[in-house]
Amino acid sequence: METIKIQIVENDKDYAWLLKKELEQHESLEVTGICTDGKTAVKMAGQTKPDIVLMDLHLGTSYEEGIQASKEIRVGTDAKVLILTALYSRKIMENVVARSFASGYIMKDQLSLLVENIYALAEGTTGQERLLLQSALSCLTPAERSVFDVMMGEKDKSHSSEKTIANQKTQVLKKLGLDNKNQLQHIFRVLREEQ
Repeated sequence: METIKIQIVENDKDYAWLLKKELEQHESLEVTGICTDGKTAVKMAGQTKPDIVLMDLHLGTSYEEGIQASKEIRVGTDAKVLILTALYSRKIMENVVARSFASGYIMKDQLSLLVENIYALAEGTTGQERLLLQSALSCLTPAERSVFDVMMGEKDKSHSSEKTIANQKTQVLKKLGLDNKNQLQHIFRVLREEQ
């Protein structure tokens, strides 16, 4: 089995050490770096090209730093992001994960599930990853979802004017917080692969 490169983003140094120790027990897992803040996480991911980034969402005073770092890593690299959280509200968690474009999440007290989740993500697209990406699209109206499908490469079946479609494409990107069609296709490519 090929080595799976993993980056740890965790501001609790003791927990980061615990994660590293857990991962080092597996020959096929290699920790490429550990950092404690979002900006460094994005920079490190661009340099070390990990396969998986373990991301603590609560890096600063809120979840925003972790959400933004996760999103930038997903947009700018091929790394998958596995969120580590102590947040137990499912509704809040789904919203947070959808906005971060994370590939999966586990609770911090579920460390026994960490390695199997890493292997599953490294091997391909998981059911959880598909569900989270679909959840990220739940903000789109049915018409916007049709335009999203066209942006992903499907044939346009609508009878809307070019101007309407152009406006809807802009709206889709705005709602998803993405800059362009390339970013959209990069993030959501696994949904296209399953068709």
